[in-house]
Amino acid sequence: MTGYIAWFSDISRHDVVRVGGKNASLGELVRNLSAAGIQVPGGFAVTAAAYRKFLEANELGEKLSRELARYEQDPTMLADVGRKVRAFILDGDMPADIADAIRDAYKKLAGSGPAPSVAARSSATAEDLPEASFAGQLETYLNVEGDAALIDACRKCFASLYTDRAISYRRNQGFGQMDIAVSVGVQRMVRSDKASSGVMFSIDTDSGFPNVVLINGAWGLGETVVQGMVDPDEYEIYKPLLSDEKLTPILRKKCGAKEQKMIYADSGDRPVALTDTSTQERKAFVLSESEILTLARWAVKIEDHYGQPMDMEWAKDGETGELFIVQARPETVQARKAAGALKTYRLKQSGTRLLEGAAIGDAIACGKVCRIESADRIADFEEGSVLVTQTTDPDWAPIMKKAAAIVTDHGGRTSHAAIVSRELGLPAIVGAANATSLLHDGQDVTVSCAEGETGYVYDGLLDFDSADLDLTAMPETRTQIMLNMANPSTAYRWWRLPSDGVGLARIEFIISDIIKIHPLALARFDSLDDEAARREIETLTSAYEDKAEYFVDLLSRGVARIAAAHYPKPVIVRLSDFKTNEYASLIGGKMFEPQEDNPMIGWRGASRYYHENYRDGFALECRAMRRAREALGLSNIKLMIPFCRTLEEADQVLEEMARNGLKRGEKDLEIYVMAEIPSNVILANAFADRFDGFSIGSNDLTQLTLGIDRDSAMLQPLFDERNAAVTTLISELIKKAAETETPVGICGQAPSDYPEFAAFLVEKGISSISVNPDSFLKVKEAVAAAEKTASAS
Repeated sequence: MTGYIAWFSDISRHDVVRVGGKNASLGELVRNLSAAGIQVPGGFAVTAAAYRKFLEANELGEKLSRELARYEQDPTMLADVGRKVRAFILDGDMPADIADAIRDAYKKLAGSGPAPSVAARSSATAEDLPEASFAGQLETYLNVEGDAALIDACRKCFASLYTDRAISYRRNQGFGQMDIAVSVGVQRMVRSDKASSGVMFSIDTDSGFPNVVLINGAWGLGETVVQGMVDPDEYEIYKPLLSDEKLTPILRKKCGAKEQKMIYADSGDRPVALTDTSTQERKAFVLSESEILTLARWAVKIEDHYGQPMDMEWAKDGETGELFIVQARPETVQARKAAGALKTYRLKQSGTRLLEGAAIGDAIACGKVCRIESADRIADFEEGSVLVTQTTDPDWAPIMKKAAAIVTDHGGRTSHAAIVSRELGLPAIVGAANATSLLHDGQDVTVSCAEGETGYVYDGLLDFDSADLDLTAMPETRTQIMLNMANPSTAYRWWRLPSDGVGLARIEFIISDIIKIHPLALARFDSLDDEAARREIETLTSAYEDKAEYFVDLLSRGVARIAAAHYPKPVIVRLSDFKTNEYASLIGGKMFEPQEDNPMIGWRGASRYYHENYRDGFALECRAMRRAREALGLSNIKLMIPFCRTLEEADQVLEEMARNGLKRGEKDLEIYVMAEIPSNVILANAFADRFDGFSIGSNDLTQLTLGIDRDSAMLQPLFDERNAAVTTLISELIKKAAETETPVGICGQAPSDYPEFAAFLVEKGISSISVNPDSFLKVKEAVAAAEKTASAS
C-alpha cells in the first residue's frame, strides 16, 4: 500500500476515509471472503489522498469552495456552479507522481498479459452509509483500456464528486460540500458483455422480510439494470433452506423483457454501446438455477460477514462462465425501519385501473401527472405531482424528492428509481411499459403500491386511509390467531405480524390471476379445439417445453412464497375450490366444464379430484404441492380438502392424493378437511379418523344450514353466522374435535366482523381463528379480552 495506491487485498471496510465506501467494501470481500469461494475481480484503489493532492497541485481548493458557497447561498445556481466546478477539475493536470503510481499499478494488474480492460468506479468517503446510500451520485466508467484512458477516467471520477445531483444530495443529507473526498476503484472488467449481470439484495427490499435473497439480472453489462434501462429477470430465493444442498428453494422466477443490453463498443468515443437483444435472449433466463443458488449462497455469506443486510452487484463472465461479485454495500432503507412498527395503507374506493408495473414500497399517493421526458426538463416539474418518465438516473434526484409518487416505463426493483424512491419513502411503480404514452400532464391519478408486488395507477383521486400498528403492544392469547392468504405477492408484507401461521392459503388467486389457464387445457392441450385459447396458451407457456410444467411451476412457487413468509409455522393450503362457472372462465376452460344451474352446490371441491373428468387437472395440483414441500423445502405446508360431502368421498380423495405422491403421514404430511357441510359435523368423529384437523368454513356452513344461497341479494338479511342453528353446529364440532384431540379452527369472516362471535369461539374452546391480515390486531385484542373474561368467570 502506497500513499496514492491501495490494493484491494490490503484494505478493509475500516479504510473508508482512505479509499471510500465502495473500495473499502471490495477490499473487505477480497481479504475475508475469497477463501469462502466468493470471487471478486482483482484491482486497486486510487486513494482519497491522490484526489486531495490533485486539488492542491492544481490550486483548486479555494476555487471550489468559493463556487460551492455560491450554491449554498442560492440553490437555484446549482447547474451553473456544478458546471464550473467540474470544468476546474477536468482542466486540471494529473500530478506526475500520481500518474506514475497509477501506471505502475495498472501494469502490475496486467501481469504478463496485455493491458487489461478495467472499470473505474468513483468511491466517496461518505458513501454506502446506513443513513445515506449515495446511490448513483458519482460516475463509473466501463471498458477503460490503456494508461492514458485510465488516468483520464480517474480525473473524470474526481469531477463526478460534483455532479449536480451529488452536490444537491450532500446538501439534502447535511454533508459539507468540501468535507467529502473521492477515491477511484480500478477493477478488472468481467466479460459480462458476453453474458449477464445485475443486482442482488440479501433482504426483500420493499417489505424488509429478512429471509429472502432478491436477484435482478439482464444480458450484458450491469448498468442497464442499475439505471433502470431494461425490465430485468427477477429471482427470489429462501435463505433458511440454502444450506441443504438437496433443495432448490427458488421461490420466484420472473422472465423480464430485457429488450436491450450494454456491450463493448467496436469503435467510437464511447467504450460501451447499447444494442437490441434477440428474441431468444428476451425469452430466456439470464441465469441457470444452479447459478441462482450460487449467488444466493454468496449473498448469505456476505451478509453474515457484515452482520447486516447487503446490496450487491454481480456479473457473469461470458468467456469463462464464472460468477463474480463486483460491489457490496449495506442496504440503507429497511435497515433503518423500526422493528416493532408497521404502517398499512388501504384504498377505500375502487376506480379504473389505467396501468400497472412493479410496486416499490407499500404506500398510496394521489396527485396530478407531471410527465418529464428528460433530465433537461426537470425545472418544469411541479412539486407534489406524480412524476411520470421513461426511466430515471441520478440526475433526477433533485426533483424525485419533491414528487408525491413516481411512475417509470422501464426498470426493476433494484433500479435507480426503485432505490431512491425507497430511500425517500415514496410509492413508485417501475416497468409500467407505457406510462408516458397513457398518462397526460395534469391528469388526476392515484398510485397504489398497497396491493402486493404489482402497483396500479388509477384514474382520479381515490380515497384511502393508513394506519400505524404498534406490534410491541400486541397481547398474548392461548387461542392461535392465524392469517388468511391468497396472493403470494402480499405474503411478505405481513411478516412482522406475530401470527401463528396461515390457517387458510387459497390457491384460486394463483390459478386465476397468475396461471390464468384451466389445468386441463394444459394437461390435455392436444385435444383443445378452441383456437383463440390455444394461441393464448402458446404465448403464456412459451418458456416451457411441457405445458403442464407451466402450471406446476407457477403454483408450486406461489404456494411456497406464502409458506416461506411464515416458516416454520404451519401454512394450511386449501386445494382448489372453484365452481364450474369460475373454472369455465379460465383460458381454455369452457370445453372442460359442464353448465350447472347452481354451481354453489354443484361439481366443486373434493368431488372433482377423483372424477375422471378432472383427475388429470388434480394431478397437476398434487405435483405442485409435492414440489413445494419436497423440492423447494417448505415442509410446513399442510393440505386441506374443501367441500368433502361424505366419508366415501374422503376415502377416494385420500387415495387419489396418495396415488400422486401425497400420502397422509408420509414425510410428516398432514391433511385437513374443511367443515362447511352439516355432514362434516354430524359425522365429525369419523372424519377425524381420516384427517388431521378441521377448518370451519362459516360461509358455506351457514348457507347449507339455513338453506340460503349466499349470493342472493334478496336473502342477504337472513344470512348470519351467529344464527343459533349455525352456532349449535359449530359448538358440536368443537366438542367432538376435543374428544378426538383433533385441532379445529375457523377461517370465515365472522370473527373479524363480530367481536361477540370471536368471544363465542373462545368460550367453546376453538384451537385457532384465521383472519385477513388487516383484521389481525382487532381480532387478537378481542380474543385476548374474551380469554380474560373466560378465565375470570
